[in-house]
Amino acid sequence: MNYAEFMALLSKGELPHVFLLAGEESYYTRRAEEAILRRLLPGHEDRADALIRYEEMPPIDALMESLETAPFFTDKIVVLVRDAAIFRAAKKKDEDTDPPTSKDMATDALIDRLTDLLPTTYVIFTLDAKPDKRRKLYQTVEKYGRVLESEPVRPWTVENWLNGRLREMGRSMHPKARTFFLNVVGIMPTISLEFLDRQLEKLTLYTDNPQFTEDDLRAAFSEMPEVSVFALMDAVSARDVRQALDLLARCRADGVHFTVLLALLVRHVRQLWQAKRLLMSGTPPKGLGKIMGLHPFIAEKLGGHAKEFSETTLERAVLSLADADYLLKTGQAGDELLEDALIRLCRK
Repeated sequence: MNYAEFMALLSKGELPHVFLLAGEESYYTRRAEEAILRRLLPGHEDRADALIRYEEMPPIDALMESLETAPFFTDKIVVLVRDAAIFRAAKKKDEDTDPPTSKDMATDALIDRLTDLLPTTYVIFTLDAKPDKRRKLYQTVEKYGRVLESEPVRPWTVENWLNGRLREMGRSMHPKARTFFLNVVGIMPTISLEFLDRQLEKLTLYTDNPQFTEDDLRAAFSEMPEVSVFALMDAVSARDVRQALDLLARCRADGVHFTVLLALLVRHVRQLWQAKRLLMSGTPPKGLGKIMGLHPFIAEKLGGHAKEFSETTLERAVLSLADADYLLKTGQAGDELLEDALIRLCRK
């Protein structure tokens, strides 16, 4: 189940005795882990006696011993196993050709134990990767316990996280601030919910206003190179050559490497070109997001800008940026090539 379903269920009724928190978004697995521990061991002093913690997968016999430990000075034992590699996918050749080993027999013994844990024993496995759902071990946890599938957040799904986090904080976000947030997140190479969470927490210290404004977000995100880069892409979309050149100079002064700028410019021009072709083929503006893998609002805005460019201009811009990439990386030219590419792209 996903994070929202998992957390909703966690607050109701009795807890199962075995959990698997697995997936590529570690932000969710860490929050789920802490929520389970708060339910089972609400006081930090409880954890000193009741929590057995492994930072990586221990030998199975050591884990079995921990699972069979009787509580002492506490009413339960909680075994936390991080980086539970035993749930990872096995190599194909190992599955198909290798005969059963002592390790396989140990895993079978662990499976038997997990189906019949002591009433006082709980175990939490975490894994920052996709688990192998074909494994009997996974299927056992799914049957007798609860599994969190922590999928990575994408630009077109981050708003679900944002809405939930704002509710938790008792705050809201002005529509212009939300647009700014989604635009900045949309050009991040990878989305770190840990980082975004820290920025929102910073905002709660920055302002007591129940609604975050665009100015609030610009202040909180001011140190991010993505903010200047986003403004640069916005200037390119608006074909504002003076603003684009000023922002290019600011990005370079802030230490944004030319390879990063080139990659983002190429990506932006290709998105404009893709949106242009989709619109020409009859795709409605509101349908761009699903096809392009972008948030619907961002894609629709991109489509509006794409209408102002000719295919010839966009094609030439891609070729110009490709030349700049080669010449800059081989030391045959400097930032003047980036400036020239922006001028050509913004020329009306």
